[in-house]
Amino acid sequence: MNTEKKAFNFALVGAAGYIAPRHMKAIKETGNNLVAALDRNDSVGIIDSFFPNADYFLEPERFDRHLDKQRRLGPDKKIDYVSICTPNYLHDAHIRLALRNGAHAICEKPLVLNPWNIDALKIIEQETGKRIYNILQLRLHPAIVALKKRVDAAPADHKFDFDLTYITSRGRWYFMSWKGDTQKSGGIATNIGVHFFDMLAWIFGDIQSNIVHMYTADKAAGYLELKKARVRWFLSIDSDSIPDEIKAQGKRTYRSLTMNGESIEFSEGFTDLHTRVYEDILSGGGFSVDETKASIETVYNIRKQTPVGIIGDYHPLIRKYI
Repeated sequence: MNTEKKAFNFALVGAAGYIAPRHMKAIKETGNNLVAALDRNDSVGIIDSFFPNADYFLEPERFDRHLDKQRRLGPDKKIDYVSICTPNYLHDAHIRLALRNGAHAICEKPLVLNPWNIDALKIIEQETGKRIYNILQLRLHPAIVALKKRVDAAPADHKFDFDLTYITSRGRWYFMSWKGDTQKSGGIATNIGVHFFDMLAWIFGDIQSNIVHMYTADKAAGYLELKKARVRWFLSIDSDSIPDEIKAQGKRTYRSLTMNGESIEFSEGFTDLHTRVYEDILSGGGFSVDETKASIETVYNIRKQTPVGIIGDYHPLIRKYI
């Protein structure tokens, strides 16, 4: 009896992007094959470190034709999964491309930019019989899993006081790229914050109030009231926001979670989370379209609001900027 696990065929869209190597690594570490990749930029030499024999395409039309050809060659040749690492505004179109060609889609966050796009994708899932999975890796981070268990064990009517601070420095290139265009990235709260807002709703429950105190191209801050928490949050890509003691260590990223004044340590453990997400998907789990809805609605509402300034319960770091 042959019990050897079947290796799946993967294609990847957005091979030249920052996050693509994590997907290549996850495909490799789960024992599967990357057989085709697409990116209009040809700085994709990283593929050689993982899958040097993968076919590579610059044009989406030829890539689409290749997927269709592979599908027609039979189950051993068809693409089983398409990993999507493209700019945020293209996720919806590339998910559709995957499902049209008989493949499941594994898509980076945010899945889509607008809440109504989620319902349309669910219809395509039903029509094709294929699944759409989102990379919500913080749900698998050991420290976050432990935090959720702690919150779940608390009395149902208890509310925690929670502060989230995330600063990840970006240079001038950021604003010249698609990431600096709100129509393409969704803006700062969407581009660097959506997985944190997913984490908050996953841990603390439904959002009851969403207030924005500050929102600029490189910083945003606000207040969320959830079923089990009052959350003050601050996001920034400005290196000036990093605390002096962290700068002195030569670091350009700062993450801080505090609950009821207690620091939640989660600075480590990020490097292998994509592989864990892939393992979860391939074993029958994965994070579905429905599970993305709360975070997509949250960031959509954040970018559509008019900031109220220093009013009410706000994150203390905004005093430096308002």
